[in-house]
Amino acid sequence: MLICCPHCLRKNRLDVARLTANPTCGACKHPLFNGQPSSVDGAGFARHAGADLPLVVDFWAAWCGPCRQFAPTFAQGCAQAEPRARFLKVDTEAAPDLAARFAIRSIPTLLIIHQGKEIARVNGALPAGEFARWLQGQLPLIG
Repeated sequence: MLICCPHCLRKNRLDVARLTANPTCGACKHPLFNGQPSSVDGAGFARHAGADLPLVVDFWAAWCGPCRQFAPTFAQGCAQAEPRARFLKVDTEAAPDLAARFAIRSIPTLLIIHQGKEIARVNGALPAGEFARWLQGQLPLIG
């Protein structure tokens, strides 16, 4: 499968069986998974969306109180769900084109995108347990 490096945005071909073996990028040698969400702009989003991992995307803004409160929960979900998905944060102020493309009307809004299609959406900051259950129920199985 193709995995986009969160550091250099290069695509890496990786056997599914090696997802949990702490793989590193062939170009920059950084880990492909670090347990932290990646902040992306439009170009970074496009690189990740062109890979094979499902994307869990948090559309947020710095001025949004619920967004800031939800950030640790999102990071915790990332640490628990990787390498089943790539977790991305999109600042709607810095990437209004992405917010418009996905018709983001309120923030935070969470999307799961797989193979170019939105497969799940939830608006609002979720408590940690509810977020974990949502991820468990919505993330597609890979491999």
